[in-house]
Amino acid sequence: MSFPAKSFATKSLVAKSLSLKAGFLLSAFAATPAMAELDELRFGVPPWPGVTVKSEVAAQLLETMDYETRQQDLAVSVILEGLSRNDLEIYLGGWYPVQTDMVEPLVADGKVEKVVSNISGANSGLVVPQYVYDAGVTTVAELAAHYDQFDGEIQGIEAGTGINEAILNAIDNDLAGLGDWQLRESSTSAMLAQAEQKMADEEWVTFVGWEPHWMNVSFDLAYLADSDDAGVASIESTVWTITPASLAEEAPQAHRFLSQYVVTIEDQNEWVHEYSYEERPADEVAQEWIGDNLDTVAEWLEGVETREGESAIEQVRAQFGA
Repeated sequence: MSFPAKSFATKSLVAKSLSLKAGFLLSAFAATPAMAELDELRFGVPPWPGVTVKSEVAAQLLETMDYETRQQDLAVSVILEGLSRNDLEIYLGGWYPVQTDMVEPLVADGKVEKVVSNISGANSGLVVPQYVYDAGVTTVAELAAHYDQFDGEIQGIEAGTGINEAILNAIDNDLAGLGDWQLRESSTSAMLAQAEQKMADEEWVTFVGWEPHWMNVSFDLAYLADSDDAGVASIESTVWTITPASLAEEAPQAHRFLSQYVVTIEDQNEWVHEYSYEERPADEVAQEWIGDNLDTVAEWLEGVETREGESAIEQVRAQFGA
């Protein structure tokens, strides 16, 4: 019977063809070169002064390493989506615990990497002028004993923010004796203007503070310790550098620099003060700071080479040194 014989032959030829194709594909895959190194690094930058200057400092250093850089002003959700799709390479504002639920699923899926905590121990909560702190108001619970001196008011920032909600919760539930107090919600700039006026007259005032921010440079402030589980002070935060999971392979020298790029709160307070309070351009602030702090920059660039294989710190010294 010829039909079965013909069918068997056809199947044999198809099997050989598939085998040859599979072998070709495996050979081609094995011969695929390593992932090409990136020549441009794109930053996602939210509208926060601290991250703006921090990104500018990093960009200027990366440019001395022969990378092109581009900074894009974007919302945090858009930045994280861009990192997960390799449309962006660097985000220096991964604020924890605020962004934990946004970032951790991407880490778990292997889409992004938390490279380093570039700022640790950042405080947010209620602050008072140093002269109020020295007078004995050192915790949230001690506010209540001085109700009249504070006019029973806490100066807050924009409605709906996490710290405002924590303060309102403390008031609603009479935590730390705040049941009779009022939260004056306002814009950040209006709150700080009001606080500055009161401090100029040495009046007692308590308001929302955080670092890094220029307020910590311009004003002599103290952060109140929390008490009675009020949850409105001493909220400690960490800021992460986040990149696509592939960056270590695509730009190994840039990745090494980023893994060592750790900024002190004092330095970033100063950056924000110069950029936001003194209203100087971010690139000018960054360039001046780099030239004045080459020892710190050398720590960030230890063992790092340019894309041409030269010492990165020597290139920085040649460009920024006096």
